[in-house]
Order: sequence, then structure tokens, then C-alpha cells
Amino acid sequence: MSHAQPTSSDYAALLLRVSLGIMFIAHSLILKWMTFTLAGTAQYFESLGLPGFLAYATFWAELIGGILLVLGVQSRWVALGLLPVLFGAAWVHIGNGWVFSGQGGGWEYPVYLIVLSVAQALLGDGAYALKPSRSLSLSPAPA
Repeated sequence: MSHAQPTSSDYAALLLRVSLGIMFIAHSLILKWMTFTLAGTAQYFESLGLPGFLAYATFWAELIGGILLVLGVQSRWVALGLLPVLFGAAWVHIGNGWVFSGQGGGWEYPVYLIVLSVAQALLGDGAYALKPSRSLSLSPAPA
């Protein structure tokens, strides 16, 4: 079975997918687990009036979703599935103004990630996505 050569759009979707996945992985492992700790993240969620268990659910959603994006497994659905996390982050930071590097972090970064996730959902897996089939293999996306 032959596969069509990947196009520049396929490579663009690959670049977006991998960078978005790495960002989600970094936010789960580096920010929530290593920097703030999961218990500290849960306390922060509770200080916002959210149940603490949502911090753990967010951690796992970001970690697993990020890994799936990097691998290219159902990228459209993963990107859409992570939107509630991003809308939650935008909600948390909306009162802090535009710039995310400001005091308390602003809302532009979570909103930008929402746009990127929607773009990923529209583009699909792109090139070199791990495709579930009888055997898992790396293959370029069809044209």
C-alpha cells in the first residue's frame, strides 16, 4: 500500500501538533507537578472556589492529552477535549488583564492556546502521526 507524499499543510499540522503537545506536557509536569506540586495546585483550585480534585483531573488531561498530541493519536478529538482546560485557564486569568507575564498572569496565552487547539482540530493529525490499526505504525498523512 503506497502513501501520498506529505504536503506542507501536513508538516504544518505536525509542527502545531507536536508543539501544542509539548506545551501541555510542560504545563502538567513542570508547572503543576514539579513547581507547584499537585497538592499545591489543588489548593489553588480550591482558592478559586473549584473542587480540588479538578487539579488532578487537569494534570492528567494535560499530560495524557499532550502525549497523544505529540504521537498524533486522534489529534482532532484530543485538541477539542483539552478545550475545557484552556477555557478554565482563560476564566482564571481574565481579571488579570491581557499580558500573561503580568501579576497573576493575563488571559492572552490561554486564549491563544484555544485558537491553536481549534486550528489543530480543523487540520487533523498531519504528517507522521501514530495511526491506530492492527499494528501501530508511523505513517505520513494521506493527501
